Amino acid sequence: MSKKGKVYYKNFYAGIIEENEDGFMFNYDQNYINSEKSQPISLTMPVRKEPYSSKMIFPFFDGLIPEGWLLDIAEINWKINERDRMELLLTFCNDCIGAVRIEREKMEIETNEK
Repeated sequence: MSKKGKVYYKNFYAGIIEENEDGFMFNYDQNYINSEKSQPISLTMPVRKEPYSSKMIFPFFDGLIPEGWLLDIAEINWKINERDRMELLLTFCNDCIGAVRIEREKMEIETNEK
């Protein structure tokens, strides 16, 4: 099962970060790419059509995750393992310092009405 988050840059929807069995992927949204106002979310991740992929979480996104005592609180109160970097990112980076925020993408549940 994959985990996904919508990435916003200065309140503009910029793309999707995803973790799946193959690792991590970040893909800029086509509308963001085409916008005159688009800027890279990080100098290490310039705006491009091709997705970024990695076996480990991208250092830029990992840097958004809380550290120290705040991470300790997360582990204790939310029962999140500090090695589950994607879950930490999705849980704590909706309102972080800086221009980038991550919003958990809600999974749609299909229903069959008869």
